[in-house]
Amino acid sequence: LWAAERYGVRAGGITLSKNQHAHVNRLIEERGLKGRVTMELRDYRDLPEDEPFDKIASVGMFEHVGRAQLPAYFAKIQRLLKPGGLLMNHGITAGGTKNHQLGAGLGDFMERYIFPGGELLHVSHVLRVMSEARLEMLDTENLRPHYARTLWAWSDGLEASLRHAREVASEQVIRAYRLYLAGSAMAFERGWVSLQQMLAAKPSGRLDDGPLRGAQSQYPFNREYIYR
Repeated sequence: LWAAERYGVRAGGITLSKNQHAHVNRLIEERGLKGRVTMELRDYRDLPEDEPFDKIASVGMFEHVGRAQLPAYFAKIQRLLKPGGLLMNHGITAGGTKNHQLGAGLGDFMERYIFPGGELLHVSHVLRVMSEARLEMLDTENLRPHYARTLWAWSDGLEASLRHAREVASEQVIRAYRLYLAGSAMAFERGWVSLQQMLAAKPSGRLDDGPLRGAQSQYPFNREYIYR
């Protein structure tokens, strides 16, 4: 929605959440973006590859892909991008290479109540698999301290709204999320988990395709765009 309103792009989104699907389609209608923005209830693996994208953003979903399916995940994205296209992959990663603090499934509590089937991988493994899918790593930013502050703010917000929360959710659900938000904030503070925002490109093979000879993508030549 932001990109369509401010930069005039044609954007398409997908989700497996029926609530997200209904909410975003309602926003599209309210903001007069019908015809420029679409939101589908669809698995990314089912996206057709005959009309590739200029840019793809994956936000907060690759934690659910897991180690076994990660090569297929990045290979699918590579096929969905035009030559020279960009991928922004944003998600939680393990803080350590062995991930002893959490383990596969994010521990019994997270597996049962919050993220069934989730698996956090270290950024070094993610980058290797991304490269093996012929996506060139361009930039990565660690947003761990930002996410710690965000989670504490969410935790404080829930604590301040417990009366309202009890009107819409069971005590078991509320208790699980009180533990989850405070515990996750602590995990980010201590570096047990991290939040990596990774930018990659599908090289075009053309030496005159970017802002500088040899760029092979539309990635800016410097990082000034980040701080505007």
